[in-house]
Amino acid sequence: MTVSMYQASVPVFVRFLNNLAEMLQTAAAHAEAKKIDPGVLINARLYPDMFALARQVQIAADSAKGCAARLAGVEPPKFEDTETTFPELIARVRKTVDYLNTLKPEQIDGSEEKTITLTMRDKTRTFVGMPFLLQHALPNLYFHITTTYAILRHNGVELGKKDFLGKS
Repeated sequence: MTVSMYQASVPVFVRFLNNLAEMLQTAAAHAEAKKIDPGVLINARLYPDMFALARQVQIAADSAKGCAARLAGVEPPKFEDTETTFPELIARVRKTVDYLNTLKPEQIDGSEEKTITLTMRDKTRTFVGMPFLLQHALPNLYFHITTTYAILRHNGVELGKKDFLGKS
């Protein structure tokens, strides 16, 4: 059986972003139940030089939509990085999932050898489609969702591995 570029990207992105949204909903409920200012969790970080939870969520969403759009040969939609509440972060994740669901397999399949150019800060990096997906985009998505999970867990939100992996 062959796995297509679409199968290896969009459904994976959608699944893990949906899991992320569920974790954020759990965190919001935790904050309410424990009478914790949600901003404490949203601005929490694992170490002073790391991004806070809100930025981790934004990067996870951007990574997924950016990868899928580039593989499809379209410009990714731009989202402002203004989320400061759990409902806003969840909405951003859901908006990303909605965008991903507009992409069709025929737009992404066959992009294994496609040249992907990213401008990150002040430098440009060039990738080839399949290595871009498997060695850059997917690990980046997992890193930022894992870091979000770790921030929430560190702050007492009751999450487990099943929350990260989601329902099978």
